[in-house]
Amino acid sequence: MGQFSTTAILLRRIEYGDADLILTLLARDRGKVTAIAKSAKRSVRRFGGLLDLFCVLDVVCNPGRGSGLPVLQEASLRQPFHRIRGDITRTAYASYWAELIHVWSEADVPQMEVFDLLFSIFEALDQGALPPPVLSVLFQMRFLTLAGFGPNLDRCGACGRLLPETAPGPPPAFDLTRGGVVCSDCRPAAHRSMPLALGTIKQLRWLAAGDLNQAKRIRFAPSALREGEALLEAFVPYHLGKALRSLAFLRQLRR
Repeated sequence: MGQFSTTAILLRRIEYGDADLILTLLARDRGKVTAIAKSAKRSVRRFGGLLDLFCVLDVVCNPGRGSGLPVLQEASLRQPFHRIRGDITRTAYASYWAELIHVWSEADVPQMEVFDLLFSIFEALDQGALPPPVLSVLFQMRFLTLAGFGPNLDRCGACGRLLPETAPGPPPAFDLTRGGVVCSDCRPAAHRSMPLALGTIKQLRWLAAGDLNQAKRIRFAPSALREGEALLEAFVPYHLGKALRSLAFLRQLRR
């Protein structure tokens, strides 16, 4: 890999040695990139105040020695999103989304739509345009859809029937082991199921496929928001096969 320049969101930073930082970046045209910023903790002139989590940066990286990490040569700040870092709740949600992308994404695979989604969600979070739980449901539904791992919300995962728009009697449920909804008839046989109202299912479908700017105008009923957030925060680690530290912290913060 030769020298490259790109616009990127800083997802993760780890201290390395006495002075260096290892950075995980989501670059719009390159996907997930890990680079090393040498002497970043000492060089106020080069990187002072720039390498904060969730910032949008224009970066220039040089190739590392041999098979080593690319070396961050230059960085300029495009969007600081400083209000996110100034509030612990916003920071907790942003950390969860960033870790989800970091864990789920392959390195050096362009993900322009994911970059645009995260930028848009971070912008709304920074501006306080929507409550963080609403943005979290919106982000997770759209990211999972883009990643090809979206939950099945259209037809029963057991019998295959399409879910009706309305139905009397017991509501359907979401079966984690099947990765989708099960109808009221199949629900008793579901192994790990969570209740999910038809209204919640309809809103989640729309969030996954509708226009992003229009999706930001959604208004959840409190019960639908609770169901949607609980579903996605159970679905993600179960199908990822890994517990996310940021999600554990977010849950602890809510308590």
